[in-house]
Amino acid sequence: MSYPALFTTPGMRNFAEAVDEERQRQLARWGDQRHPILRGPNNQHLFEQLAQAMRDTNDDDEQRCWMTILLEEAYEAGAERDLAKLRVELVQLAAVCQAMVTDIDSRGAQR
Repeated sequence: MSYPALFTTPGMRNFAEAVDEERQRQLARWGDQRHPILRGPNNQHLFEQLAQAMRDTNDDDEQRCWMTILLEEAYEAGAERDLAKLRVELVQLAAVCQAMVTDIDSRGAQR
């Protein structure tokens, strides 16, 4: 599939195309889904603890890796109660995913 040159970030076009293909597979399999976006305070507290653990891990150069960075963003999103702020966290999470995929692709591990 070919799109106009909308992306300026290296690797973004390949990433967006791969995500679009996966999303089409999901829609074909499960249709358009609706799930609760946020849940109760027990989940919020758990995600806050997990996010803090990942921040602590990422403060250590010997422990930080793409997965700990990704998990920190995911747990921060899980801890967020405000939908506008949750959206910001999800965009940050997607940006980390794109950076990871671009790094993997640069190592020659493309699909």
